[in-house]
Amino acid sequence: MRILFIGDVVGSPGRDMVKQYLSKLKEKYRPTITIINGENAASGKGINEKIYRQFLEWGAQAVTLGNHAWDKKEIFDFIDDAKYLVRPANFPAEVPGKGIVYLKVNQDEVAIINLQGRTFLPPIDCPFKKADELIAEARERTPIIFVDFHAEATSEKQAMGWYLDGRVTAVVGTHTHVQTADERILPGGTAYLSDVGMTGPYEGILGMEREAVIKRFLTSLPVRFEVSETGRNQLSGAVIDLDSKTGKAKKIQRVLISDDHPFFG
Repeated sequence: MRILFIGDVVGSPGRDMVKQYLSKLKEKYRPTITIINGENAASGKGINEKIYRQFLEWGAQAVTLGNHAWDKKEIFDFIDDAKYLVRPANFPAEVPGKGIVYLKVNQDEVAIINLQGRTFLPPIDCPFKKADELIAEARERTPIIFVDFHAEATSEKQAMGWYLDGRVTAVVGTHTHVQTADERILPGGTAYLSDVGMTGPYEGILGMEREAVIKRFLTSLPVRFEVSETGRNQLSGAVIDLDSKTGKAKKIQRVLISDDHPFFG
């Protein structure tokens, strides 16, 4: 089995890259399932129902979120009915939506878990304890468990990777928008990558217009961050091969498409 995961889609530039390249990536890698992190997909913060449905139409089977999950208020109108939308599971129990989704693939089932870190992010419930709870639930049904850990600190991400090693198929980080080069298979058979990277503007700063970001650093004054709508774009992702009987990962490789890393089908 093979999983294709596309990282943090930012605004319309990111959506354009998904629309342009997802079919090509699926033709090249032949993934069994495709997952997209869409928490920045609507104007750089949040997601709406139209975009969620577009991702499914373009070929994704599930969409994960993160700390910007609630930035578009209309999400409260559809999240409980969105079968394949996964918000961070360690929000309090009364929060709408779900933190784990199961996908049936032929004779196999895949569990997709979304968790949010607490270092330099809002102090919601403990992601490690929530991971224990959901993994125990998932392993009653399937050994194939994919975790999108949406976190700021690489130390927290690495801690989660080691904590879950041997219990899940993969721990792939999102949120920081810069693809890391530390992909590997941990000793227990868990694929790990600190951050899958961003899909969106290549010439902005983390997808935002760079002039505003630079001004913030120079002046410490509040500025409005807008998605960089002009210039070149990029797509970041990862491909994970696994043994569907054991849930153990066999290989993880990064995917990066930009003018400096052109796509070859």
